[in-house]
Amino acid sequence: MKRTKAEQVKRYLIFLVGLFVNSLGVSLITKGNLGTSPISSIPYVLSLNFPFSLGNFTIVFSLLLIFLQFLLLGKNFKAEHLLQIPVSMAFGYFIDMSMILLGFVHPVSYISKVLGLLIGCLVLGVGVYMEVLADVVMLPGESFVRAVVFRIHSEFGFTKVCFDVSMAVIAAVLSFLLSGHLEGVREGTIVAAVLVGFIARSIGKRLSFLPVLIYGDDKKEEEKIEEELNDIV
Repeated sequence: MKRTKAEQVKRYLIFLVGLFVNSLGVSLITKGNLGTSPISSIPYVLSLNFPFSLGNFTIVFSLLLIFLQFLLLGKNFKAEHLLQIPVSMAFGYFIDMSMILLGFVHPVSYISKVLGLLIGCLVLGVGVYMEVLADVVMLPGESFVRAVVFRIHSEFGFTKVCFDVSMAVIAAVLSFLLSGHLEGVREGTIVAAVLVGFIARSIGKRLSFLPVLIYGDDKKEEEKIEEELNDIV
């Protein structure tokens, strides 16, 4: 069913808010100083070793993933994939803004760090759900995984796990090469990888009525969102 302009506006507003919520989640997890989410681990390690912000490196890394999608998809790379570029830039700036807004957050004890990590995972899970609910643009990380799935005909969930593990391993190697010790990849990275998808799926189940309520009486929307959330591992 073709979407009306009013519905498109709703979707992009939800996506934009979700993107900002996502950035808050990433920033909260990072502030916990127990590592960060797998997709942000490489930009975070680079930001610890070079005079550029986490948001700056997030933008550069996202652009690299978009370029790799172009190489993987070839003629199947569509103009709509280019929407990831402004989205990536907005996400990067949102992360820097969130880091400034949360400048007062400096957990000292391990318990407070764990608490910050868990709150960050919850916020990030909400952001992920909102992006899936909007269903307008995929972030480069997920879009890259889908490009790999398309190229090698693999299963999305398994490929996503491999991608997350690869990001954490590469970040760890970069940390040792650049600083001589492990920094930016810790137990929080594993916790975020496990919890965020679970939280997003749980929210989706409890708010299964929301797609129909927001977009109209179309059960297909609910089924599509449930399927996409099940892909998140």
